[in-house]
Amino acid sequence: MQFDNGFLTYLVTHAPWLQQPGYPALFLLSFLAATLLPLGSEWLLVLMLFKGYDPASSVMAATSGNTLGACTTWLVGRYGSGWLLTRLFRISEQQRLRAETWYQRYGSLSLLLSWLPVVGDPLCLVGGLLKIRLTPFILLAGSGKLARYAAVAWLTVRMTR
Repeated sequence: MQFDNGFLTYLVTHAPWLQQPGYPALFLLSFLAATLLPLGSEWLLVLMLFKGYDPASSVMAATSGNTLGACTTWLVGRYGSGWLLTRLFRISEQQRLRAETWYQRYGSLSLLLSWLPVVGDPLCLVGGLLKIRLTPFILLAGSGKLARYAAVAWLTVRMTR
């Protein structure tokens, strides 16, 4: 089977979850939004809740995808070469030093803010650069992301009543 329009038609026909937003789509979008790509996933969570999806399952799909995406960014920081950080992600020495100063001032608890736009992804990247252990990283970043998605879901469900 070739990767062409026929393949895409096959996928849509045999994978109905691709035809509508659902948990796998929310997981994937949340994953990508936690990398250095400029994406957001809250809109899909809100849409799904308006369409009647289960709030707890939706929050878990978004949180797990976003946390795994943050782990990917952490891995790039931990094992990425200088070329990868400076050329591909365009992280300047000044930006790296600023993030390191943030970590020195506030410690790894600053990872609770990894859900914030603009600064969240660099916090995850610097967590890897500074070799923050993976288990505390997942607990801190995941807790912040869970709190954010739970708040969005709670507000959305409350508005629909």
